[in-house]
Amino acid sequence: MIRALILMVWAAPAAAQVSFTDVSDRLGDHVYDGGWEHFVGGGVAVMDCDGDARPDIFAAGGSNPAALWRNTGDMQFAPMPLPTLTGVTGAYPLDIDADGHMDLYVMRVGPDVALRGGPDCTFTDATDLWGLPQTDQWTTAFTAWWEDDNRPVMAVGHYVDRADPDGPFEACDTNTILRPTPKGYRADTLDPGFCALSMLAATDARGRMALRISNDRHYYVRTGYEQMWDIADRRFLGQADGWEDVSLWGMGIASADLTGDGRDEVMLTSMGDQLMQLAQPDGTYTRAPFGLGTYAQRPFIGDDGRPSTGWHAEFGDVNNDARPDLFIAKGNVDQMPTNAMADPNNMLIQKPDGSFTETAEAAGVADTARARGAALADFDGDGLLDLVVVNRRANILLFQNTTQQAGHWIGLSLSQPGGNRNAIGARVSVTTDQGTQIRELRVGGGHAGGQALPLHVGLGHAKQADVTITWTDGTTSRATYAAGRIHSIQRP
Repeated sequence: MIRALILMVWAAPAAAQVSFTDVSDRLGDHVYDGGWEHFVGGGVAVMDCDGDARPDIFAAGGSNPAALWRNTGDMQFAPMPLPTLTGVTGAYPLDIDADGHMDLYVMRVGPDVALRGGPDCTFTDATDLWGLPQTDQWTTAFTAWWEDDNRPVMAVGHYVDRADPDGPFEACDTNTILRPTPKGYRADTLDPGFCALSMLAATDARGRMALRISNDRHYYVRTGYEQMWDIADRRFLGQADGWEDVSLWGMGIASADLTGDGRDEVMLTSMGDQLMQLAQPDGTYTRAPFGLGTYAQRPFIGDDGRPSTGWHAEFGDVNNDARPDLFIAKGNVDQMPTNAMADPNNMLIQKPDGSFTETAEAAGVADTARARGAALADFDGDGLLDLVVVNRRANILLFQNTTQQAGHWIGLSLSQPGGNRNAIGARVSVTTDQGTQIRELRVGGGHAGGQALPLHVGLGHAKQADVTITWTDGTTSRATYAAGRIHSIQRP
């Protein structure tokens, strides 16, 4: 299996030694805290909320208020006012009303909140304005997609039913699909629910849009598994569809096409093994071989041999060598004795043969706080992906990517008319003499947070790239773009 993967990976130059510098003082103090209802969550949302092409940061606080920082340039950040929000587990940025300002769907223990973005990183509560039905459920997962040229369909994942007197074990709550109506939104129940901690709407290995749900076995115990829901057919896939029942302590989802074949591989974080699923030509998935280097099942530093606990996972090319790398945020749930306490984050760098090697300690990001949400984003505009990490009961961390001799890169910012302004669902092929990389624009995945930013694609030694975009209406556009800058591309 790994030989087949190796043969499909494009050739590229040797990777630069990845390095990061801790600049957490630029954000100051912010802690994700709280009781058992905040053992999970702790997400971070990254978006440009003032139109200056610099990524800004929203972070969940749990029992503490959520926080917002405006990026003022040169890796400096200014705290910004927000409506006072506590009980926040995370948030996802998306332009719900297509007005050109990024909005936030804020997940909470209790009724969720939709924040409408305005000029200069101002946000106002638009939950009632947009007719979003809310409940007292415990929200821990979110994703969105567009089925027409109107408003987004949003999937909301709920964890344990706090009102169940027989809980919390085997008391997983149902999930919700929010569908736009002429007067707002309608809430449709998605059942069964197995304690969702991450959701991602994306094209699956079959080439169809599907809603993947990662669930926490800790509370469903014996009866649940990972789920895949066909968006067009509105049904869960089963063994007759080639969908394997996989049960794990699911925390987060990340996906990326690692082989250039147009099918995304999928990383599922968990307590213990981090499971990579390799997409197959027949539309199914197989488990990655151990030699791929992605299982990251125990701490790689220190003497704690107990299993790791993985949370947010994210692919991103941190050295711009044209091969996606993988960051995994790690940390004990709280004081769980079966799992490692000093549990360093992983920075897995993809090698030319398609396998991954651990570099977090050498790179300077092997922090051992109880990490939860995270994001890779170019905060200082130098073409290198930086890193922000939210921790439970410890301060938020910010790392500046200081990698020397990295490859070239290109940024692609897509827009189109209509309700799906940011072209969520569009597929982008970036081709150089090193091969083709295929990306899809989506909202969701990770753990309790995501980003709405231009696509960042490493190019290795290439100084330009041929870009083909398949837009959401099925039309395509092709052009050649120079490396080293972000290109704004509108649908013709």
